[in-house]
Amino acid sequence: MDRLESMTILLAVVDAGSLSAAARHLGMPLATVSRKVAALETHLGTRLLHRTTRQLALTEAGGSYVAACRRILEEIAEAERTATGEYVAPKGELTVTASVVFGRLHIVPVVAEFLAQYPEIEIKLVLTDRVVHLMDEQVDVAVRIGDLPDSSFIATRVGTVRRVVCASPGYLAAHGVPLAPGDLAAHDCISFEVLESRRAWVFGTGKSAQSVPVHARLAVNTVDAAIAAATLGVGVIRVLSYQVMDALRSDALRIVLAPFEAAPLSVSLLHKGQAPLPLKLRAFLDFVTPRLRARQLDAI
Repeated sequence: MDRLESMTILLAVVDAGSLSAAARHLGMPLATVSRKVAALETHLGTRLLHRTTRQLALTEAGGSYVAACRRILEEIAEAERTATGEYVAPKGELTVTASVVFGRLHIVPVVAEFLAQYPEIEIKLVLTDRVVHLMDEQVDVAVRIGDLPDSSFIATRVGTVRRVVCASPGYLAAHGVPLAPGDLAAHDCISFEVLESRRAWVFGTGKSAQSVPVHARLAVNTVDAAIAAATLGVGVIRVLSYQVMDALRSDALRIVLAPFEAAPLSVSLLHKGQAPLPLKLRAFLDFVTPRLRARQLDAI
């Protein structure tokens, strides 16, 4: 069995989503593709794919094996390019993930610059507010906000963001300006449930941290909805600084309780740290890191 060929076929099946689609992409008979995958599973002594009439999914073992296959084949391709003198420019596809609003405001503009400079690299940008697992979902770079768990991944800090409390000028004129966290008990609040509890907000850091009960008259599941409601005077919100940058600059919202803010949250670029680092990934990190730092992410 040619293991490299079998790995290539397996990746084609996973990327195409089915054996038949992979067969068409590879220009191979469907029976050959199926036989090669089955032979690989027999060699490994484990099932890599769950097959049903409607869909194909990786098993837990399959997910780990596919991630390793991608790394191995990519390293072989880089070694071949080096040996044949084709190491002229980075090339290939990178998958990058970030939260929705941060990605729109900061990652998309930098990626646009990067693509203009590196015409042989393609970017798949996944913007989502859920945590995407780098290994399971074959992600090359993740933008993470907040403390990072200990792991073998490599993190590069590119800035910080703040948690800020805001309300519209109209709301503050009608209800007064809270001067201390405890004053929030007398105010209508809007909770963004992914970020905050709808019952209490925490101010300060460490031993000085203070949990303050709040009355969330409105609870939403997207930050855009929370900000829109706040600009309409529904109540007070607590969100990340970059999320309300436009509203603050237009004076649709104003920051209150700034002296009581918690410590800023780190913004980091996270990658798997494989060695050698793929040239396309090194080029991306070298390009993006200084540009994100220059954007002063917590400036509002």
